[in-house]
Amino acid sequence: MGRFLKIQKLTNAAEVLIIAVGLAVVLTGVYYFAPGLRVAVSKQLTGLDINTDRLDNVTKGAKLPLPSETPSTEVANKGLIRIAEYAWNGNSGMIAANGGPRTTEGSLMEAAGVNLELVRQDMVGGLRDMQIKFVEEFDKGVAYPKSDKSAFAVSIMGDGVPFYITTTQKSLDEKFGKDKYHVQVLGAYGLSYGEDKVIGPRIWKDNPQSMKGCVISSVIGDGDWVVACNYAAANKIPVNPDPTTWDANAINFVPSQDDDYINSVKELIKSQKTGYTVPLKEVVNGKLTGKTVNRKIDGATTWTPGDKMAFDALSGFTDVVSTKEFVNQMATTLVGVKEWALQHDKEVIAILKQTYTACNQIKQYDEWAVRASEAVAKTYNFETPKYWYDLFKGQKGTKDGLDYNIGGTRVFNYADAMQYYGITDGNNRYKAVYEQISAYLTDLNPMGFNESNPDGVVAYDDAVNLYFLKSVTDVDAGKIEKISYAANKTEVLANGQWNINFETGSTAISGSTRDLETIYNLLVQAEETKLKIVGHTDNVGNSGSNLTLSKGRANSVVTYLTGRGISADRFQLVDGKGDTSPIADNSTSAGKAKNRRVEITLLK
Repeated sequence: MGRFLKIQKLTNAAEVLIIAVGLAVVLTGVYYFAPGLRVAVSKQLTGLDINTDRLDNVTKGAKLPLPSETPSTEVANKGLIRIAEYAWNGNSGMIAANGGPRTTEGSLMEAAGVNLELVRQDMVGGLRDMQIKFVEEFDKGVAYPKSDKSAFAVSIMGDGVPFYITTTQKSLDEKFGKDKYHVQVLGAYGLSYGEDKVIGPRIWKDNPQSMKGCVISSVIGDGDWVVACNYAAANKIPVNPDPTTWDANAINFVPSQDDDYINSVKELIKSQKTGYTVPLKEVVNGKLTGKTVNRKIDGATTWTPGDKMAFDALSGFTDVVSTKEFVNQMATTLVGVKEWALQHDKEVIAILKQTYTACNQIKQYDEWAVRASEAVAKTYNFETPKYWYDLFKGQKGTKDGLDYNIGGTRVFNYADAMQYYGITDGNNRYKAVYEQISAYLTDLNPMGFNESNPDGVVAYDDAVNLYFLKSVTDVDAGKIEKISYAANKTEVLANGQWNINFETGSTAISGSTRDLETIYNLLVQAEETKLKIVGHTDNVGNSGSNLTLSKGRANSVVTYLTGRGISADRFQLVDGKGDTSPIADNSTSAGKAKNRRVEITLLK
């Protein structure tokens, strides 16, 4: 009998072995499951998406009568349809088509026989709750759910849709049974064009690598957070996925209070003005050092009016990067309950059609843009029409010699929407956005996304339903304007060193193409950028052959990207430098691998 466990037929040595194994199991479990002991390694993102196609089609047409502010009595007896939305200028087209928060006399929605109410809801959780409440009533047989806490659809930023649909779908499955009800994208009708951004010191714009070690207050997982992730990915800066830790070699995010983009700015202002700090556990290469550091908030991700608040309060800060660069990233996207939409498809199609009609009027006639700003101010019960008009157009400012931008929004007419989803030109910009954001969610696991959603992100084909968009008729889609890349560009948006695999001594791409997928997706989001691609080699072989090889490898990347639909006109320079510009020690295998690279610079 052993001395420790008192088990017959076991020696002391055997019991010691059993205890050791058991202790190892316990400690392993503690490491993996106890909060605060196991930390995530900062990651180099591989999901870029910069398509800079500028979607700005205009269909010529006569100016239509402006809607009144008087509530419509003509549609008052029809079933009320409610849509909840962020307070955002991207919704201007639908609000203008409705005449305000409720359908008005002389409005486009009234003309279509639609009784529509638009309500403000700035919290993601609040939007989700309203759609679930809608399904609760609909599930009981109510054709038009009446609760003012319910909404058939929500209007949100398109890059926030993978997170929103996945988490909302999980809630619907748990409450009503798997796959009984679904939320899906029904279309898009606006676009953030500079409004959503990263705010930080000017040096982040001049030298992106200076962001290493910074702390940014953010609504983690939201579209503004994605802008920062895109910038990190384009510049090959690691991102720390753990908001409780600080990594000096990565960009670090902390969640703003109540996941509110306004609080992101308030926390930045508080930190810069009063020295407010957040305690974070220091981590190096994914391992805790045992130290807790108190770090100031260095920047924020936000949108209007958060940006105005920041620039009014602080000096030395600017918009580092925004959706003006990642122009296709953030479309105003309608997410509706599929089963209700199919039962009421004529009304859903009419809502889209009248919204696109209003958007096209806004594009052509300033009177419509002014009327839209009046309706937006009334719908959101915030600020003045001039405030919303100015920020829709986008404003520039200067403070202490430093320039900054505020606002900036576009609306989609029908031609824009059809092109955005690739229906007219085969280049599905939104699919590239959706799949890139899906990769960010799984790679960075914001706020425990993977643990909360073990089935992963809802696939694009299940999340997006273009039946309603394609069913819109009697709207002149107009001529799709091809983007011109004739002019050279000189301002650098991002520069990254990409280690793409090639066969030895060859220009043939080998192995995983994930980095190339990343580059393609980045180019789809920043569709207005041009590119410089320069190939490099290690020092194996002679300089002459290496120069030829590096140029051939750069051209292989161009061939891959043009084969995916990227315009050949976007490549401003394609060249090679052979082995003349190493970034690592050629005397080691690891160094050689880093030197076999393709450098890609995005120009705006």
